[in-house]
This record gives sequence, C-alpha cells and structure tokens, in this order.
Amino acid sequence: MSNLTLAARNSSTMLRRNLLHARRYPSLTLNLLLTPVMLLLLFVYVFGDTISAGIGGAPDRSAYIAYLVPGLLLMTIGSTTIGTAVSVSNDMSEGIIARFRTMPIHRGSVLTGHVVGSVLQSVISVILVGAVAAAIGFRSTDATPVEWLAALGLLVLFTLALTWIAVGMGLISPNAEAASNNALPLIFLPLISSTFVPIDAMPGWFQPIAEYQPFTPAIETLRGLLLGTAIGHNGWLALAWCLALTVLGYAWATSKFNSQGK
Repeated sequence: MSNLTLAARNSSTMLRRNLLHARRYPSLTLNLLLTPVMLLLLFVYVFGDTISAGIGGAPDRSAYIAYLVPGLLLMTIGSTTIGTAVSVSNDMSEGIIARFRTMPIHRGSVLTGHVVGSVLQSVISVILVGAVAAAIGFRSTDATPVEWLAALGLLVLFTLALTWIAVGMGLISPNAEAASNNALPLIFLPLISSTFVPIDAMPGWFQPIAEYQPFTPAIETLRGLLLGTAIGHNGWLALAWCLALTVLGYAWATSKFNSQGK
C-alpha cells in the first residue's frame, strides 16, 4: 500500500471517528452554535432599529439584518472551531493520541481527521445560522450563482484557516478548559470587527484595530458577494489572511504534534 493511500484511508477513519464523537456528544457544538444565533436575534430584535437609525438615518430592521448576517456567519465559524481546540486537547490529555502513535497508522491522519471534521461541522453550523437568518428576513436577491459559490468558497477557506489555528491551540493546552480559554480570540475578534457597525462609525483610535484584523476584510468581501456592496481591496486581503493563517496554523500544529511524539 502506498504512503498516499495509507494516509487517505487513515484520515478517513479518523474523520469518521471525530464525526461519531461529535454526534454522541453534541452539547459542545450546540452551545457554541447558540452564541451567534442568540446574537443574531438580540441585535435584530432588540438593537436593530436603534443601530440601523444610527447607521442609515432611519430605523430599518430589514436593512440591518442584511448588514449583520455576513459577520454573524463568520462568527459562527470562529465559535465552532473552539470545539476543535477542546476536542484536540481532550485527545492529548486522555492519552488517545499517544495510543495512536503506537499503531501502524499514518502520523498526519490524526490531525487531518480533526481538521476535515471541523470544517464539515462549521459548514453545517453556517447553514443552520443562515437558515435562521433567512427565517427572520435576510435576503440576497442580487447575488448570482457564481457569487454564491465564491461566498461559500470564502467561508470554507476561512474555516480551514481558523481550524488549523484551533488545532494548534488545542495541542498547547493542558486540558479542555485551557483550550477553550486559549481559543476565545476566535470569538472575540469578530466582536471588534465590522460585524455590528461600520468601521467609520467607531472612534478614530479604534478604527485601525477593527480594520487590520482577519475578520473585517472577510466580512466586507462576504457582504460584497451577497449584497452587492463594494469589495475593493478586501477580497485580496481576505484571501491573503486565509492563506497566511492556514500556513501558520498548519506549520504550528504539525510541529507541535511531531515534537510531542519524541
């Protein structure tokens, strides 16, 4: 059996293991998924008229739903990948990965199973949050099929990038609680981005913090694809962030994983 075939077969087995684990213990994924859903309902029905009046000059909840949803979809990804950090940390602290190291399996398949499983769970979570948004009035009537595919591609790329970072966070954490705390920036960063209000509505000293971080260009690109707003340089910045975080996360996670096996 070739090394590539062995890697593919073992990765498939690890993926199935992680998906079964997520199905048997859905509480973590459900709790993380509820955060963006609750924020969506809170900001639309409690703050929607007030914030939309501050942005556009007149209360318009439907317009604010359209503005809010792209950011909440990316926040959903950040929330879901925290579960990956916790799952990896659990495997490490419970000795499961140490047991895998003694077995004749491809070394990288353990992390690959976690990453692919997390990407699939994140996509499902995004679809569920998107369904809730559609149920309360979100519409994207101007987006073409190509733009929808591009939006989905961006979400998947962003998920892959954050998942590798989350895997690294899980590997350096001594327990599940520490992994959850270490991964909190994946939820915190969307809160200080353009998710809820435009950057130019923020204090001047705070605008660079919101602008020069991974979530804002991805959010603005997603808005452009789904709502027809100007994307400008945000598309290239979003792709650059996705590529950089993926490479960084992969290098960090694999290096840490390999060093712990020595």
